[in-house]
Amino acid sequence: MVLAPLAGYTDLPFRAVVKKFGADITISEMISSNALVYKSERTKKMIEKSPSEDPYIVQIAGNSVEIVRDAVQILNEIDGIDGIDLNCGCPAPKVFSHGSGSNLLGDLKKLEEILGTVKKYNKKQYTTAKVRIGVNEKIPVEIAKVVESCGVDFVSVHGRTRAGKYKAPVDYDAIRMMKEAVSIPVIANGDIKDYEKAKEVLKYTNADGVMIGRGAIGKPWIFYQLKHGIEDITEDKKREVILEHYDEVLKYHGIHGAVMFRKLLHSYSKGYKGAAEFRDIINRISDKKIMRDIIENFF
Repeated sequence: MVLAPLAGYTDLPFRAVVKKFGADITISEMISSNALVYKSERTKKMIEKSPSEDPYIVQIAGNSVEIVRDAVQILNEIDGIDGIDLNCGCPAPKVFSHGSGSNLLGDLKKLEEILGTVKKYNKKQYTTAKVRIGVNEKIPVEIAKVVESCGVDFVSVHGRTRAGKYKAPVDYDAIRMMKEAVSIPVIANGDIKDYEKAKEVLKYTNADGVMIGRGAIGKPWIFYQLKHGIEDITEDKKREVILEHYDEVLKYHGIHGAVMFRKLLHSYSKGYKGAAEFRDIINRISDKKIMRDIIENFF
């Protein structure tokens, strides 16, 4: 099981929690190769890792051979990184318009050139790629074969085109076709929101694993369930995970951690009786001890 990078959520505290409770591999939020090369302090902060993250992969985006090469060489000098992942799937307009992310799927020669550059210069243990099944048209097998030819260790596949964004039905048939077309491990991704769906997707696609992103927000114990084969998670375990996440946020963000955790508690409290009142209360709390007491009493 792999944690998919999600901007604004999969920071170090969240990654530390899911790694502790079951994720096999964690991946950083997508970082710009340009920002890394031009020494953005914010970008450097984004690739910090928790001691528990092993293996830990940093995901980059880029469309220039020279810039991607330089970014990889910078990452080579940073200890604690086990692999580099090239994002070839992000549908965001600001990424796509710069020729990065899922834009690469519209020019397979360019995809091969950029991914081949990552592979050539990467001195870390793993080189991986995250893709979709096309830009507008579905070409899953063609994409899979190009990625495999670059010598990656595994490929993660979001079963939508770029045009499908996050709303079109996920094409698990396309993921299965990719799995059948190549010999490298294929990781299935897209709308895997709970334990049952993960098991269903694994069986249907014959994928080697699942990548979970949005499905882990508000219920990161999905990794614990998959690791231990547990269909029903106890309330005690949920509380343990939430408190662990809270403590990690405080450790990483300091005095502002309690306030920052409010939006996460909004996700955690979905479906609970009294959730609206709970959110109203925590929105007015900034004291870390009081916040922790309320969390313990509510969940």
